[in-house]
Order: sequence, then C-alpha cells, then structure tokens
Amino acid sequence: MKVAVVGATGMVGEVMLKVLAERNFPITELLLVASERSVGKKMTYQNKEYTVIGLADALAAKPQIAIFSAGGETSTEWAPKFAAVGTTVIDNSSAWRMDPTKKLVVPEINADQLTKEDKIIANPNCSTIQLVMCLAPLHKKYKMKRVVISTYQSVSGTGVKAVQQLENEIAGIQGEMAYPYPIGRNALPHCDVFLENGYTKEEMKLAREPQKIFDDRSFSITATAVRIPTAGGHSESVNVEFENDFDLTDVRKLLSESSGVIVQDNPDTNTYPMPIYAHDKDDVFVGRIRRDETQRNTLNMWIVADNLRKGAATNAVQIGEYLVAHNLV
Repeated sequence: MKVAVVGATGMVGEVMLKVLAERNFPITELLLVASERSVGKKMTYQNKEYTVIGLADALAAKPQIAIFSAGGETSTEWAPKFAAVGTTVIDNSSAWRMDPTKKLVVPEINADQLTKEDKIIANPNCSTIQLVMCLAPLHKKYKMKRVVISTYQSVSGTGVKAVQQLENEIAGIQGEMAYPYPIGRNALPHCDVFLENGYTKEEMKLAREPQKIFDDRSFSITATAVRIPTAGGHSESVNVEFENDFDLTDVRKLLSESSGVIVQDNPDTNTYPMPIYAHDKDDVFVGRIRRDETQRNTLNMWIVADNLRKGAATNAVQIGEYLVAHNLV
C-alpha cells in the first residue's frame, strides 16, 4: 500500500502522520509531499527518515491513496491528476466538498456510499464533522427541522500563523498578525472570509455540508462562527428543533451508544466537555444536554472535539481505513 501525504509539513499534515502511525495504517511505501519550498526537507515517520518530495514526483509514483491537506488551490489543480492515474484522493480542503459528483464522508455516518469509482473523496469541515457526529443518531430517531449553531473555534483552525499570533500576544511580543485584530483576551466573530449574504464561508459550510452528508435537505441550519483564544479544539453551542418529541434519558443513551461520541454530562460534578480535555483525542464529546424550555421538541447541547484530529486528520485516515478494509483501492 503506497500512500502519499500531501501537505506533510503543515499543521494538519503532521497530525496526519501521527494518526497514521497510532492506528497502524497498512503502509508499505510512504511518500511525504509538500510545496517546492519544503522539497528536500527531512522528516521522521516511525523512526525512519524520509525526504520530502514535490507533487510531480509523487504523481509519477502513482500511490494507491493520497491524503491531501495542502489547501484548496493545490487540491483543485492536483487531485484530478492523481485520480487520473488511479490514485484515490482523500481531500481535506473545501475544494470538492460541495461538488455534486464527489462524496462528502464521515465514516461513522456514510462511508457505505463509497465505491471503487470514487477517486476524489471530500473530508468535511472540522466544525461540521463534530456537529454531524452528534446530530446523526438524533436525526434518525426524532427528525431534525432546524439547527442553530454558534461555534467557539480554536486558532489552530486558522493555521500555524494564528497559533503563533496567540503565543506572541500571551508573551507580550509584537509579531506577524494572522487576524485583523488581537485574538488574546478577545473573540472574533469572523471565521474565513465574508460572503455577499453577510455570513462567513465557515458559517455557510456549517449550513450546507450536513445536508449533503445526510443526503437530506428537509432541515435547515443557521450558524455564527467565532474564533476564540484557545490553542486547540473547537466548541459548539447547538440548538436543535425536531419534528418529534424526545426523552432526555433516551437522547443521552442514543449519543453514548454512538461510535466515536462520548457523553460528558453531569452538572452536579461540573462534568461537561472542554477543549482542554478533548486535546489529542479522536472522540467527539457532548454535554450540557437539556431541553429548550421556550419551544416544543427542541434540545440544547454543547459539542467539543479536537479540530486537527477527528475534525481533520483522523476522519481522513478513517476514510482510508474503510477503503482498504473493503478493497476499494
């Protein structure tokens, strides 16, 4: 199994390699791929040193799987080239997510849709993944009508430059700014670029991607995405209106029985999800589960996950595992 990791030197790429090693992904030959400025750099994977190569060399090697985490422009240009030589591309950018000819996959929910013909598979947005992991079992039983989500997103979602900005501000150092304002002791209601409708790109990803993952446009989602000064882990306040009523005990049971979801919900002991506890974990954590007392059939909950792991790297690797296990590559 020849596997290429495109964007291997980036923040998500490094986590990708860590996850591949932890999960013992069946690699016989590993290609570490990055932009021209990183070609020739040395990296270590499982105590073996590798030299970073460029995209053209990786393409010539015809890997069975290429996991892309190098941004939308790179994916738009290169993913079709890899697909054309028979490589299955798992893409972590937003380039292919809403393309009607491409699958948008969270393995626990819809990996069974994948076939050998799917040569470019889209990995959803990090905030979307943790959201749908908790919505899936509830939607199946109670049928969602409307979801209102407010996010509290880590600076790591922006990238290494944003993490450095936060660290500089904490240390009192003047440095390069990833954001138009300070992020320390602040909250920026501005994730990704603003669109003509007044929403940001991140907010519209949250509104559209779950409908595609569930293959269901009978429910609607509205979102406000906010960047906060945490170094890792995204949090979400989620309000869900259902067609049918629910029992809170059943809701907790459904969530706790869902693969990849952990319920942390006990106000008596101050037990609830927090980014500090989700760090470096693959699970999605949910708590503060309570009925919305202002409206029928409506639930509030708080969802937290490590955005670089289940929100990006782990989900992509799980897609790869499914492909291998079902002989789809």
